[in-house]
Formats: sequence, C-alpha cells, structure tokens
Amino acid sequence: MPGIARLRYTTSHPCDMDEDLVAAHRDLPSLMPFLHLPVQSGSDRVLAAMNRRHTRADYFHSIERMRAARPDMAFSTDFIVGFPGEREDDFRETLSLVEEVGFASAFSFKYSPRPGTPAAEMAGQVPEEAKTERLARLQRLIEHHQVTFNARWLGRAFDVLFEKAGRHAGQVVGRSPYLQPVHVMASPALIGEIRSVRITAIAPNSLFGALSVAPEQMPHRFVLEAGG
Repeated sequence: MPGIARLRYTTSHPCDMDEDLVAAHRDLPSLMPFLHLPVQSGSDRVLAAMNRRHTRADYFHSIERMRAARPDMAFSTDFIVGFPGEREDDFRETLSLVEEVGFASAFSFKYSPRPGTPAAEMAGQVPEEAKTERLARLQRLIEHHQVTFNARWLGRAFDVLFEKAGRHAGQVVGRSPYLQPVHVMASPALIGEIRSVRITAIAPNSLFGALSVAPEQMPHRFVLEAGG
C-alpha cells in the first residue's frame, strides 16, 4: 500500500515468527524496527509449566533471525515472575535471558492465581515475599538495559512522528522508530508529521532533542500508524 510511512504490529508468541514475516522486516522500510515479542520466562522448565510451546532456545532463534534480517531491530517483551514451581535457579535463567537479549524495554509482573485456571491449582505456589523480591531484581535489570538502549541515541538523529503537544509551552512529543517518547521544542503544526530529530538528552523513559532539519526543507509525508 503506497503512502504509508510507518507500520507496527504485536505478536503474542515467538512461534508466530515465520519466514514471510522475517522477510517483511528485511524488505519493507515502513515496517518499524521494534517488536514486542513476549517470552514470559527464561526457564525451559517454567515455560513448559506455562504451556508456552516454545523453549529458551526457540526464543533466541527468533531474535537472531530478526536481527540477521534487520540489524537495527530492537525488542520489548513480557515477563511473569513467581509462576508456580519457579525456583531461584529458574529465575536466574530469566535474568540471564535479559542480559543476553538486551531488551529496549519490558513489562514484568508477579504471578497471581486466577480461580478456575490450571496454574491456580498447581503445587509449588511461590510465597508473595519471594515474588516481590524477584520482581524488584528483574525490574532493576530491565531498567539498566532500557537506559543503556536510550543512551546509544545521544547525539544521533532519527525520524520522529509527532503525536501531541507536550506538557510545557512550545513543546511537542512524538515517537521514535523504537516507540520512545521524544520531546522537542517546536510548533504544534508538526503534529501528524515526521521530522528528523537529533537527540540532545536522555531520561530513563524518554528522549529530548531538537529538529535537525528546518521544517521548510522537509518534504510533506503522509503518515498512518497501523497496529494489529
């Protein structure tokens, strides 16, 4: 479809990453180099208990194929800590997976039993204190990698799709190709447009920058963000 500047989608499972999808990331510039690919745990034993249908090695293989097709690819993911039967060595496997992949961002949660689900009846329910402690350790590591990922853009430029006015007068906020919020002092007339922005400062969850090319020098581009 001509005229679409950016495309995004979400996949709920590493097994969905077939060859056609990998090729699309290689061949379509409009397909953004950022993918949310949930893993839930780094332990094969826990993944089997969750009935996730993939292994740790399968997940790494999906990541490797995507990065081979598009080297600038980055990933976010989901984790559940404290699933019934999770031991400390299982949890350390999750930490090591985070270290190896280097996620740009991630969402992490404590397991909580839901009535009527098989997991709620499983033996080996993890004490709440252990779940809380593991979640804190995981989130510290995730934040470290997120800050590291954001820091690599300092002084560099990329295209930003401006979405809304910022909290401060004269500020607009957009999204980088990696979904990072980018704050720029510029006219609200840029909302709905894509402009090149050079990053001048970073924060744990967002970036700050300045337009690297004057708006009158940039061609108009029709933008449609699509999800699903």
